[in-house]
Order: sequence, then C-alpha cells, then structure tokens
Amino acid sequence: MNKRHAASAVTALSLLALAACSSSNSGSSTTPDSSTTTPISHIHGLGLSPSDGRLYVATHEGIYTPDAQGKPKLVGDSRDDFMGFTVTNDGTFYASGHPAQEADGPGNKGLIKSTDAGKTWTTLSLAGQSDFHALDYAHATLYAYDSTNGLLRTSKDGTTWKNGVSLQALDIAVSPEDPKLVLATTAEGVARSSDGGKTFAQGKEPVLAYLSWSAKDSLYGIDTSGGLLRSSDGGVTWNKVATVPGGQPQALSAIGVGHVLAATDGGVYESKDGGRTFTERLAVESVGGH
Repeated sequence: MNKRHAASAVTALSLLALAACSSSNSGSSTTPDSSTTTPISHIHGLGLSPSDGRLYVATHEGIYTPDAQGKPKLVGDSRDDFMGFTVTNDGTFYASGHPAQEADGPGNKGLIKSTDAGKTWTTLSLAGQSDFHALDYAHATLYAYDSTNGLLRTSKDGTTWKNGVSLQALDIAVSPEDPKLVLATTAEGVARSSDGGKTFAQGKEPVLAYLSWSAKDSLYGIDTSGGLLRSSDGGVTWNKVATVPGGQPQALSAIGVGHVLAATDGGVYESKDGGRTFTERLAVESVGGH
C-alpha cells in the first residue's frame, strides 16, 4: 500500500472507530418520538433470532426490532449504548457497551448476556474494565475485541478470559471451520491470525471496516464506502459483489451462504442472494455519529 492509500485508510477507519465509539459520559442522545421514525444515532450490531428470524439491532440507544409497520421498536426498557453484539445459534444474546446517561453503573459494561431476546440483561464479567467493540461466538467460544485495552480476548464461559495479542482493530471474524483462524480489520487491511489471536500478521489489502463469516465460502466484508466484498478462500482473495445502499457502513452480519445483513447511515438492508439485490429491513433516521 502506498503512503497516500495508507493515510486514507487510517483516516477512514479512524472516523469509523470514532463514530462507533462513545465515552461513558456521553449517554443516550435522543428520546424517540413515537409519531415519527425513531432517530438512531448509530447502529453497532445486527442479529437474527434463530427461532423466528426476527431482526435485532444494537444501537447507541438500546436494542431495537421492527414493529408491525417496520419501524424501530425498543426491546425491553434499556436505552444503554450497546457496542459489541452477537446472537448465538441457541438464541443467546451477548453484548457490551456503556450505560445510558441516566443509568447507574460503571462506564464500561464489560460482557453482558440476555436469554430473553434482549428484554433483560445479566453482567457476566469485566464490568468497569472492558468495552468490547466486536464480539463473535464460534466453536463454543466467545472471541472479543477489547477496545479499552486493545486486546483480542477469548472465553469459553464469558467469565474467565484468555488474553491474545495487542492490536488496533475495528472488527473481528472467526472461521466457522477452524477455531484458530481469526481475521481483524485494521488500518493496513485485513490482519490474519492462525493461532487463535495470540499473534496476527500485518494487515493486507483490501481495507475493510467490518467482517462476518458464517460458512466456509461465505466470508463477507464491507469497506468504508459501503462496498460489499466476498471471499471464498478464507480472506486470501476478495471480490466486490455489490454496494450496500445508504452510505457509510455501521455493521455487518453474515447469516448464511448468500444471506447478509448490513447497516448503513440509511438503514438496515438484507440480501439473500449474495448481494445482487437488497431489501430494506429497518428504516432509521440517523442523527449523527455518536
């Protein structure tokens, strides 16, 4: 990568990271008005319920799901800032983030868990210590990027953690076949670990913002302009397959072969044909980066 491209990549990923990050003092920014589309200042994660396919959207102001009219409906009563977010095959939700301005508790929520589709949450570990900006669950293991400490961490039970290497990353993805193969998005490009995150090779182009890996040949990434890329060889080579509508990306979740959810400034979009076509799943009124 030449110096100009490297500088552009650093700037783009830095802006995305700032947009995705909120301080413990920022709190929830907007009280939704039920008479209009709910303003959502930033989407941090996406997931589908394995039981009924319901969409769940982790945002700066809580967890939302579409109502009967397709508008954002708050799940439960928490308006906390949900950062890292993942839904497992058995329907368990894991998340991290910060409390809403009016809520009690430490500035970093550590790892939290919900077994009732986001209605209530239980703290598992690292409250006050860690803010996980990326969470992935694979091979009965939680893989987490701890942005507070700049570490990749893994845990079998969500309470006891093993520390991996220090790195500056925005997102991670784990091979669905190989528990030791972990990818991370960095300013240099996609960085690769073959030892479960103990070490990473230097990132290589393309420079991507977010990654998601649901099946052997269905590794997806989205770049800073919304370009959707796919790799069928574990991230060695990439092909651009589409541009997701709505502008700057905010989150990405590959559900299965050819089935992708992506959030941009314009809303949440779904493709079931590998990116050839997209359907809007949730309209949002974005009100800014924090």
